[in-house]
Amino acid sequence: MHYAYRYRLHPTEAQRETLEYHLDTCRQLYNHALTKFEQIPESSGTLKQRVRQVRDRLPELKDWWDDLNDLYSTVSQTAVMRIEDSVTAVSQLKQNGYNVGSLNWKAPREYQSFTYTQSGFEFDKKNGQTVLSLSKLADIPIIRHREIPDTVTIKSVTVKKERTGEWYASFAVDDKEEPAKPDDPQKCIGIDVGILKYAQDTDGRAVGFPDLQDNRDRLRREQRALSRKEHGSSNWEEQRQTVAECHQTLRRKRHDFLHKLSNYYATQYELVAVEDLDVMSMLKSSGNSRNTALAAWDTFTTFLEYKCKREGTYFVEVEPSGTTKQCASCGVRTDKPLWVREHSCPACGFKMDRDANAAINILSRGFKKRGLGQSEETPVETALPLFTSSGSVDVMDGKRVIETGSPTLRERTAKAVSE
Repeated sequence: MHYAYRYRLHPTEAQRETLEYHLDTCRQLYNHALTKFEQIPESSGTLKQRVRQVRDRLPELKDWWDDLNDLYSTVSQTAVMRIEDSVTAVSQLKQNGYNVGSLNWKAPREYQSFTYTQSGFEFDKKNGQTVLSLSKLADIPIIRHREIPDTVTIKSVTVKKERTGEWYASFAVDDKEEPAKPDDPQKCIGIDVGILKYAQDTDGRAVGFPDLQDNRDRLRREQRALSRKEHGSSNWEEQRQTVAECHQTLRRKRHDFLHKLSNYYATQYELVAVEDLDVMSMLKSSGNSRNTALAAWDTFTTFLEYKCKREGTYFVEVEPSGTTKQCASCGVRTDKPLWVREHSCPACGFKMDRDANAAINILSRGFKKRGLGQSEETPVETALPLFTSSGSVDVMDGKRVIETGSPTLRERTAKAVSE
């Protein structure tokens, strides 16, 4: 498994200038290599082979480009090989239907990191503090708030500058063994995410949103102040950094909440089922796009997925369509507007909180996807109105009383509801 340990760097003023110099040199090398790469015809080899052709010319470049001699060899090589990742990312976007063009040169704000691979870095102790020794660069003070286990191997170190001006070092490690998953998971849970409540699970737990309103109000004020500054002036740059710090504070608080929540589910359960939401299409809608963006559901599922992998927990994404409409007891689907927050099935009389009902359906679909409690019976389908009127009395349409689903599945979901 692949992990990264991230630490804060505290360079001196002179070291900051050196870091900036190395970063800008890598950016210029990337732009130069991109130009040379585009001159190589596609018929000359695969993508990796063409990028390596550019990388192999680095010794020739150093003969007339003196600044390259100040870079460690693996730093300059990874700067060139970044072209491969960029081309692959653009190709994937095109395959997914996005209208994207070709790669362009990177401006200073678009190139914010450089990487040491295999060698050229080590931890050291100098003047009573821990420093990160980077070859051909500096010994930079670092805060090691947690230790990297001796059993793992550090593959690379990426030094990155944030928009706030802070510097960080990310240590990518490999060879961390993935724990085995249980053959018959017993502690299982389904999670439904929403706007009014962040998450509702099948254990009856309702998780609210973190209170970030004060931070959003401050960000709004600082952005208005930035709009009044002359673009590019010293005051504008100072205010831009203030706005970046507000964004960073919001992001850190949100990620702290999502890390803790995802870690709880990954460590306490053996199977976690969530909806496979298409957040990009939801953001394009004019209804709730702002609240959808603030919820960061994609980030939550990403955190949850890799934490489940780390803990040996099954992570299952299911089809989200109809989880709110479908009755968790009998399977009949009923349309209900968003303002109706209680599920009340007109077919079987089952009543429950709307989100809790959806969470049970998500867990049921998770069981089926993992092959737990599957049934050979015909699934329920949405049909005509559930009731017909006969004078002053409502009579249930007999065609809607359909016995579906797995007995094992109904037993497990009923147990989850009762608990």
